[in-house]
Parts: sequence; structure tokens; C-alpha cells
Amino acid sequence: MRLKLVTATSLLALCLVTTAQGVEINQDGANAVKDTLTKLLPEDLAKSGLITVNPAGARYEIIYDLAKLLAKADPATFAINGLTPFSMFATPLDSGLWNIEGDNNLNVSGHFKGPDQKPTDFSYSIASLVYTGVFDPAISYLRSGTFTGKDIKVTSKSDTEEVHASIAAIDQKLSSTDSAGGNGRIDFAGSGSMSTFVEQVSGLQMPPVEIRADSIDFDAKVNGLPAKQIREIVLFVLDHLEEKELSPENSDKIKGMLKQTFPLLASFSETIGVNNLTISSQMGNGGVKAFDYNVAVDGPSDAMRFGFGINAQDISLDSPLMPASYSPFVPTSFDLQLAIPNMDFATFGDAFMAVDFSSAEAPETSGEEMAKKLFRDGRLAVEFPKISAKSDVYDLDMTGKIEGRVDTEKDYSMEATILARDLDKTIAAVQELAKTDPDLNQVSFGIMMVKGFAKTDADGRSRWDISISRDGAIAVNGQVVKGPDGPDQDQDQGLEPDQEQEPDQGQDTVPAPPQQP
Repeated sequence: MRLKLVTATSLLALCLVTTAQGVEINQDGANAVKDTLTKLLPEDLAKSGLITVNPAGARYEIIYDLAKLLAKADPATFAINGLTPFSMFATPLDSGLWNIEGDNNLNVSGHFKGPDQKPTDFSYSIASLVYTGVFDPAISYLRSGTFTGKDIKVTSKSDTEEVHASIAAIDQKLSSTDSAGGNGRIDFAGSGSMSTFVEQVSGLQMPPVEIRADSIDFDAKVNGLPAKQIREIVLFVLDHLEEKELSPENSDKIKGMLKQTFPLLASFSETIGVNNLTISSQMGNGGVKAFDYNVAVDGPSDAMRFGFGINAQDISLDSPLMPASYSPFVPTSFDLQLAIPNMDFATFGDAFMAVDFSSAEAPETSGEEMAKKLFRDGRLAVEFPKISAKSDVYDLDMTGKIEGRVDTEKDYSMEATILARDLDKTIAAVQELAKTDPDLNQVSFGIMMVKGFAKTDADGRSRWDISISRDGAIAVNGQVVKGPDGPDQDQDQGLEPDQEQEPDQGQDTVPAPPQQP
């Protein structure tokens, strides 16, 4: 019941399905809007006064009294104070769309008991929340909008933990255009920022920690979204939410609706940037001048590429837990980019539509087969366009690709290139550290041995081109350092176990490491 309520109010709160063109603003129209907004609510809530719609000049005022949701709540388990009604205004346009706008604030406090029955006090406040937008009844979503919030504060306090968080201001923008091709799909773009983020956490089992950021910026785009089809699916699900099992007719209907949504999108991208992030505690302080996160999905539906990356610049760490001699090894910058290419969502979608969900065994037994559809006969590739780390004593870059299967961890191969600048500086730093930690002598020796395999690029960096084949053979810069896995070599060549064989020059050979100074 609660799921149905939350879904209905969050997704369909503005489902103004009446045609706006030529609409006269009157009480009959207000009643029609109210009926639309409450038609998916339980009957008792629909009649409780949760939603009220009144004519207001050339527009309708929609009032939400969320306190009605708590009428049956046990005050000992959940209670909230200060939850006053808030309103928004909807103006019909000749185009059939609706202008919406609102200017509200929030200042509530209360308490609740979680599953462990431990009490928690909370408070939420927003000094100002102003928004305007254009709503499209055909998709039950905004075509465009701007949203601004100021002085946002959240607190939570229990017997074991206390949290305080605040944001000085937040701004968001949304825009959309019809996708190319006239297929009824929509391209959405959103951006925004929040300023002066502060969070303080403390508890019985942890010292106080404070997290700060001057600003957090984000940008997101999704192209080719079947918004209207998604709306129809949501309405269908809400309409049949109370049914334990769908009829064959309805099962076929929802499959047909899902099929119309494939591919779900043409591309998606999101970036989040955090500026001047700092973390302070009794255990030490740290920070990042710039931290970026990105994710993207694009390409044709039968060969989509998923990409993910994080980047951190000007990293700092000051902690009494870290000896000063180790501080040069803390990276000052880090970059990780990875991608999974050639995901066949077209074939996966066809296979998904063919699954018989009325069978209790089918979804479980088809999981591996579905993965093979998505990754083309079960072959999975993970690319690393860039991995880099830099500190005062090392400068490393890596690119590579790993190929394997979704049904085993043994059948894999790898191609990678590692570049290191000033490797002698790294070795010297490790040797200096080994004076106080003798165990690091082995690390120093290992780095020097690895250096013996390196080539030198024109810019002076050391290079290792590493290849690991599916048969287990390993080569570095074209030189085999490990032969293929397989049966005993004597047996494989028809020799008796006690026969001796001259070593094969050029296979399974390792160059002698340089002498340790």
C-alpha cells in the first residue's frame, strides 16, 4: 500500500491529462484536475484532503497537505511537527502543455523508531524552494524547468550517532528536445550546482568527522528516451500492483509495452565535479582540490559501450597515523578510466522478451544464457583507456584490455602497457625507506628486476608491453617470461620422464636482474 502511494504521488503528482487548449479555469476544471491526481490513491487518502485544487485566476492552485499521510501513524513510532501544506500553480497553455511554478519553504522536526526500535530525532529545513517549468501530460514529466533552493539543513540524532548537514544553495536546470528521426523519443539535458556543502558526523564508536566542499557541479544527458512508453508502463504497473499474478493477456501486454521501449536509450552521460573537498577528523586531515566522476553509455543497441571514470587532482593527506617517511608515496593525483564495450542490448532484449516468467524455474536457469546474449557468446572485455598515479617519487601510466568469459575465471587474456617516469628516483626512495623498514629491501629488489625488462621511450620513460594469452603464456616487450600452461613438457614431446632435454633457448627465459647496489 505504501509503495503504491509513494509511487503514485511522486511520479503522477502532475499528471494533468486534460487538454489545456481552450480550457476555462473554473471549479469543474479544478475538480477534474483533482480527480486526475487522486485516481491512483487509496480511497481513504483520496478523500482525506491530501490534495486540494482551486481555481486561482488564470491558473489552478494545487495544495498538498502531506500531514494527512500521517493520520494513522503511531506517534510513539513516528511523529513530525511543522509539516504545513505547500502549494504549486498550474497554468494551461494553448499547446496542451502546462506551466507550473511554486515558491515554498520547509521547516519540520520529529522522531521515528527504526527496525531496531532505537529512537532517532530529525529535522529538515529549506529556507526557500522556488521552481518553474513546463509540464507535458503526454509523458507525465517536465519538458523544461529551473529549481532553486537556499539554506538547506538536515540533522539526525540517535543514541549512537549524530549527523548535521547543510547546503548554502542549490540550482538545477532541465531542458529537452525531440530526438532526431521523429520516433517520439526525447533527449533530456540537466545541469546544476550546490555551494558550501558541510557534513559533520560523530558517534560513540567514532571521533567527529567533518566533510566540506566549496561546490559540487553536475551535468547529465540522456538521448532517445521513450518517455511516453515508460509512462504507460508505470501506469500499467500501478494499475495492477495489487494483483498476485498477471493474466496471460496482461503478461503479453506488458511484454509488448516493454518491447516498445527497447532500446531504452540511445546514449547517457553524467559528470559530477567536487571542488576543494576536505575531510577533517582527530585521525588526520585530507583533501582533494578537484574530484571528478563520470559515467557514459553510448553506441548502437547491438554494440553499446559503458564507460566509467574518476579523477582526483592535488590530493593531500596529513595524519599522525602515517609516518612522515611514507608521505612521499601518497599520490598527489590519480586517474582511472575503464570501459566495457560491445554490449548487445538488442539481442539481450529479444531474449528477455522470450523468457516465460510464469515458470518458477525459467528466470533462474536463464541467467547465464542471458549474460551470454548481452556479452555475445559470453565473451566479456574490460578496457582501461587510462590508469595513472603520480606522487613526489613516482609517475605511472597504464593502458590495457582484459578479455574473458562470464562463465569462468580461468579463460582470460590481457594486453597492457605500463610507463614509468624517473624509475631510478622511485628505486632510490624505496631504498631510503628500507633503511627503517628492512622488509622493503625485497620491494626495491623487485623493482630493479622489473626494470631489467623495460625499454626506454624517446621521452625517457620506461616501458613494459605485457601480454598474457589464454594459454597462460606471458611475454614482456616481446620476450617470453613464462611458457603456456599445459601437460608436462617431457610427456608432451614424447620423452620418457627420466630423459633429459636441453632447455629451449628463447622460451621461459628471464633476464638476469641487475645487481643490487
